[in-house]
Amino acid sequence: MQRPIIAIIGRPNVGKSRLFNRLLGKRVAIVEEEPGVTRDRNYALCDYLGRSFTVVDTGGLNLTIHGGIMAQVGEQTKRAIQEADLLLFVMDGKEGITPVDQEILELLRHASKTVFYVVNKIDGPRDEKRMVDFYQLGVDSLYPISAEHGYGVAELLEQVIKVLPPSEQPAEPSNGLPKIAVVGRPNVGKSTLVNTILGEERLLTSEIPGTTRDSIDTLVQYKDKKYVFIDTAGIRRRGRIESGVERFSVSRTLKSLERCDVALLLLDGQEGVVEQDTKIVGQILKLGKGCILLINKWDLREKKTQAMEKFRAELARRFAFLPYAPTLFLTALTAKKIPQVFTLVDQVMTAYTQRITTADLNRFFEARVKDHPPPSYRGRRVKLYYFTQAETRPPVFVTFCNYPAGVPASYLRYLENQLRAIFGFVGVPIKILVRKKR
Repeated sequence: MQRPIIAIIGRPNVGKSRLFNRLLGKRVAIVEEEPGVTRDRNYALCDYLGRSFTVVDTGGLNLTIHGGIMAQVGEQTKRAIQEADLLLFVMDGKEGITPVDQEILELLRHASKTVFYVVNKIDGPRDEKRMVDFYQLGVDSLYPISAEHGYGVAELLEQVIKVLPPSEQPAEPSNGLPKIAVVGRPNVGKSTLVNTILGEERLLTSEIPGTTRDSIDTLVQYKDKKYVFIDTAGIRRRGRIESGVERFSVSRTLKSLERCDVALLLLDGQEGVVEQDTKIVGQILKLGKGCILLINKWDLREKKTQAMEKFRAELARRFAFLPYAPTLFLTALTAKKIPQVFTLVDQVMTAYTQRITTADLNRFFEARVKDHPPPSYRGRRVKLYYFTQAETRPPVFVTFCNYPAGVPASYLRYLENQLRAIFGFVGVPIKILVRKKR
C-alpha cells in the first residue's frame, strides 16, 4: 500500500537525522556533528498511534551552492519535497534563523505542500524563550522539540497524523524477499548500478569515493519478482578511515553484508583486482553469503575478448578461494546487462536456499565414496557412514565418521566439488562438517 510520505528537510546540521532516528526509535541514519552527513534520501516506514507512513531523511539543503556534491544533495532534497505529502522543516533553536533558513522558507512557500515548522534543540520549557526569534517567520504554528532527548516530539506527531492523507494500499513487506547487497571499494560504480536498475536517481552518483555514506534499502520489482537492494558505502581500508562518519559507514557496510543473501561485488575493469577487493571477498566468505562478481567499466577496455581472458585468469589467481562465484562483465551506466544480473541473482538465491533430501544426498554420497574412498588414518580405514544437510543460507552438510580427524581438507574439497557438479550450488559457499559417529 502507498503510505503517505513525510520528508524532513532543512539546512545542514540542524538535526534532521536525529529526528528521523527519533521517529523510528532506532539508529538508521548516520548522526554526527558534521554538516552534510546525509547525502542520499533515506526512507523508512513508521507507525504512530495506528497510522502508518513513510519518513524520508534528506541531505542538508543550501540553495546558495550551485556546484559539486552539495548541489547534488540539494537536487535530491528537492525531489523529496516533490514526492512528499507533508514536510517537516527543521531549524536550529540554538543558532536561530539564518539566511539559508529564509531561502528554504521561500522555496516551501511555492511548493504547495503542508509544512510543519520545527525548531530543534529546545530541550525543555526553559529553552522555549529561544522561540521568540522564530516568530518573525510569520508562519501559523511552530513546534519546539529536542530530537536528541525527545522533548515535544510526541506532540508534533499527534498534530502531524491529524492532517496526513490516508494510506492508499497495504504496505509492501520486505521480509522473505531476496536481499541483495551491492558492495565494492569506493568509486567502482555501486550507486550507478543501482540507479540503472531503478531507472531513477534516488541514489547519488559521483566521481568522489564514499559518495554513498548511508546504506539505503530499496524495493525493486523486476518482471514478476521483487528484491530488496541494499546500496552500501564503499568499504575502505580501516587504516585510512579518519572521520567518525566514515568509520560508522564502514560498520554499516559490514552490517549490510550480514543482512544480505547475495553480495554483488563490483570490481573495476580498468584497475583490476586490488588487495582491498580480496578483503571484501574475505568478509563475504566469512559471513557465508552468496556472491556474484560484476566487472564494471568494461566499455572502457580495448581488445575486450583478449582482456576478458586475462581478467578471468587474474580472478582465478587472486580469488582462488572463490571459484564458484559467477562473473559478469558489464557497464553499470547502461541497462544492457541488467537482465543477466537478475538471472544470476535468481540462480544464486535458488542455490542459497536449496535443500536436498537425505535420500538423494546419501545416494550421491555412497557412489562418490565408493569411487573415491577417503585415505586411511594411522593405518586404519576411515569410514563415512551417512550424509545430511543441516542448514541452508548457506548450505551446510554433515557427515558422520569413525575418525573425523582422519578426513583431510583435500577430501572435503573433493566432496564439495562433487556436490557442485551434481546439485549446482552456483555462487554460494558450501560447508561440510565431519562429526564422530556415536
